[in-house]
Amino acid sequence: MRRRDLLAGVGSLAVIGGAGAVAIQGMPSFLGKPTVDPYTIETIDARGSEAGEVRVPATDRPTFVDFFGTWCAPCAKQMPALVEAHERLGDDVLFMSVTNENVGGSVTEAEVADWWADHDGNWTVGIDPTAELSAEYSIGGVPYAVAIDADGRIQWSEGGRKSADELVDGIERALEAEAE
Repeated sequence: MRRRDLLAGVGSLAVIGGAGAVAIQGMPSFLGKPTVDPYTIETIDARGSEAGEVRVPATDRPTFVDFFGTWCAPCAKQMPALVEAHERLGDDVLFMSVTNENVGGSVTEAEVADWWADHDGNWTVGIDPTAELSAEYSIGGVPYAVAIDADGRIQWSEGGRKSADELVDGIERALEAEAE
């Protein structure tokens, strides 16, 4: 009986410890990275962007998504780093920025396009007014960046203002996964 109690106690500690490790560090890499469902995002007419739709993630190449808001000071301050990251790797991935602001309501497409031009954006700009894409990537705030490989697996995601090197490192994770 004591042996059974001891084994049950040790087993309980292992389960609790394993759950704590997963909570802190995420799932072990041998279990694979999460994949995301594709969404069709409306794009707007702005510098480097055409009005229409785009599939996220892309089916033919890795995808990088920057979530931003026109009201967000850190988003504005991150734009030079995004410009540099786009110059370095923008041809290798679907490079886009998405706002979940109520475009057409609290902010107009023209206001987003003006903000975009004022901050030297020159790539695809999407809108996510229902925040479905934002929810899919579990963003808790902006700025937030996600790099997805060509198979739809998230390879990197982080919130907060990033340097160009940090953004490029995240994007390269998606590119390297494509090569594997």
